Amino acid sequence: MIVQVAVALTAGLLGWAYLAIKPPPPKICGSPGGPPVTSPRIQLSDGRHLAYKEKGVPKEEAQYKIIAVHGYDSSKDLDLPVSQELIEELRIYFLFFDRAGYGESDPFPERSVKSEALDIQELADKLHIGSKFYVIGFSLGALSVWSCLKYIPHRLAGATLVVPFVHYWWRGIPANISREAFNTLLGQDQWTFRIAHYAPWLFNWWMTQKWFPSLSMMAGNMAVFCDPDLEILKELSKKPSVGQEKIRQQGIYESLFRDIVVAYGNWEFGPLDLTNPFPENEGSVHIWQGYDDKIIPRQLNRYISEKLPWIHYHEVRDAGHLMIFNPKTCEIVFREFLLG
Repeated sequence: MIVQVAVALTAGLLGWAYLAIKPPPPKICGSPGGPPVTSPRIQLSDGRHLAYKEKGVPKEEAQYKIIAVHGYDSSKDLDLPVSQELIEELRIYFLFFDRAGYGESDPFPERSVKSEALDIQELADKLHIGSKFYVIGFSLGALSVWSCLKYIPHRLAGATLVVPFVHYWWRGIPANISREAFNTLLGQDQWTFRIAHYAPWLFNWWMTQKWFPSLSMMAGNMAVFCDPDLEILKELSKKPSVGQEKIRQQGIYESLFRDIVVAYGNWEFGPLDLTNPFPENEGSVHIWQGYDDKIIPRQLNRYISEKLPWIHYHEVRDAGHLMIFNPKTCEIVFREFLLG
């Protein structure tokens, strides 16, 4: 009897563990029971779809064609405060898109750092925006820009990383630099990133369990925002939020959770392995870092820029993680990106 009870308990525990670890299936847009498709999409060579949104002057008339990559828990509906005057003055065409698993873009279980660049390249080709284009990535969306610099540098006219995500296990970064940056994070975020890096198979359980605090941003912990960020959040709260309900609609694992697992996985390269994609100064690469940013510690981006002098590094005082939503800062970023 005792043996039977023990076997039953063990089986029950294993069953519970399997369900806790195993991610739920996504609700794919356009599938039976899934969310509707409401945005234009292109079909990639592997059959997946990417949803996109165009803004600015028509691409046929544009002087600058920019592919903008949204960050964590965001989408192609990212509302950058770029004035119409600046768009018309510089003749800018913007192409926004939902990264895999976000919004109305199909999930991609085989998603990797490399696939981020290949998705961007195929999106550009399908929409005929030309042999070269600019890329700008925000926060975790900068992962895609690093990927482009590695895998498709020949397609780039310029690249900008704004408050860019950092990987605390990138090769080539001295351990003391990574440790100093890592130790500035809240304890719950340190554990979240450790699990994403060392035990990604446990990540779904970690993010859904209730015993320990996981990612601070998802828990609504405002301690991750500095005073300038809080002021920007106050202003943003006064505006209607467009498309917010679509961000996670295909499943939180395929959007938010997989984003972190891919970001903190084992990369095939580190930023210090990259070479200057513009040896003749035919383009430029920029990093914009908020000095007061509590989400992205400045130590790593500062170190990378020191070691790669072809990167133009801008450390902005009295600015945090949301600096791009300050209209004045946003205009400065784009003017420097395109004209600097």
